Amino acid sequence: MAKTKIQYECSACGHLSPKWLGLCPACGEWHTFEEKVAEKKKSTKKHKVDISDNGEAEAVALKDVQQSKEERVSTNLSEFDRVLGGGIVDGSFLLLGGDPGIGKSTLMLQVAQKCPNMKILYVAGEESASQIKQRADRIGMSGDNLLIYNNTDIRNVISQARKIKPDLLVVDSIQTVFSSELSSLPGSVQQIRECSAMFQQIAKKEGITTLMIGHVTKEGDIAGPRILEHMVDTVLHFEGDQSQLHRLLRGVKNRFGPANEVGVFEMRDTGLHEVNNPSDLFLAEMNSSVSGNCVTCVMEGSRPILIEIQALVTPSNYSTPQRTASGFDQRRLSLLIAVLEKRAAMSFAGQDVYLNIAGGLKINDTAADLAVVAALASSLKDKPIPEKSLYIGEVGLGGEVRRIPFLKQRLSEAEKMGFKHAVLPVSKTASTSKMNLKPADQIMKAL
Repeated sequence: MAKTKIQYECSACGHLSPKWLGLCPACGEWHTFEEKVAEKKKSTKKHKVDISDNGEAEAVALKDVQQSKEERVSTNLSEFDRVLGGGIVDGSFLLLGGDPGIGKSTLMLQVAQKCPNMKILYVAGEESASQIKQRADRIGMSGDNLLIYNNTDIRNVISQARKIKPDLLVVDSIQTVFSSELSSLPGSVQQIRECSAMFQQIAKKEGITTLMIGHVTKEGDIAGPRILEHMVDTVLHFEGDQSQLHRLLRGVKNRFGPANEVGVFEMRDTGLHEVNNPSDLFLAEMNSSVSGNCVTCVMEGSRPILIEIQALVTPSNYSTPQRTASGFDQRRLSLLIAVLEKRAAMSFAGQDVYLNIAGGLKINDTAADLAVVAALASSLKDKPIPEKSLYIGEVGLGGEVRRIPFLKQRLSEAEKMGFKHAVLPVSKTASTSKMNLKPADQIMKAL
């Protein structure tokens, strides 16, 4: 009997090694190698699921390429269409990732509910048809245009898709689909790579719009090889906190529209509901009479959103004061505290500092720096910030307040929400605003 050959495979990129390694030389990830049995080499023959053309394609000069107009289909969900760039492009290949229970399957059912004229084939690998029916009844969906297929063999799925020819093929999830020609388990790097390549051929060569739902790792990245995200046309992340009602649909990659766009939904017992004014949602419970509360405006794609920043500075009972941030980069918080101590003569020695972005939102926009600085100073002095005041601006290490992009859109959103005052960097583009503006080039002039 032949001896079984053991190999080690990186779960992040699929790199093979004859022995276990702590660091993957291909992708640089640590402790990702897993033991697997090496597959025997098979004779080179065409794949059983082969939809490639028999003839060879000829090279074409760029000037002779006929450009076809992208045909989009609206999903009648304005927030979903916003992230996609106006709707689903025919024959596109999409990937939707998110935490377990965040609402990915519910979102797909509501797309089917809002598009009764669209034929949708739903490949259910994680739920039975009766479970999907229960969720559909909860959101008030009849489901005449939704076809459920409980089979995860890639050959059967593609055969069913060719037979039905749906307008949208939803695969829930790509980690459950498998090819019987591979010996590895469903969800492995080889299975995901192979099955995704076949779905890509179906989408591109037969014009069936395909949307795959993917699992995420504990770090929040989509599980599987990185090539999966390069292969698809659009990568969507469905984000949110289980303790919060709102959900964010974020476009990470989009070949047919702007990336980094954000759609906001609110989870209710009847499903996901669109939030057309997210600023009102995040400022609904703000108390401006308490020190440490400050409002800023961040850009999520092309959408300005007003958010509340809460800071609490209190004497510490420990020898090393704590620095805790929720929804904000903790290292940047430490940097801004150091700037306040050096440039504004404020002492945070012996003080615990807690920073929170209200509503569970996570922000990376540096335009929130000035609001964080103002909230810290307000809590340290125990002096509330004036009501209906907006603070926007990036803070440098020298204590200077730097310019930020999309200043006009931010001020316009603040005016719409009834704000009267704004502290901002020195800029000529803000002169058209009707608000009472206070330009500042140093943080001492802003506080």
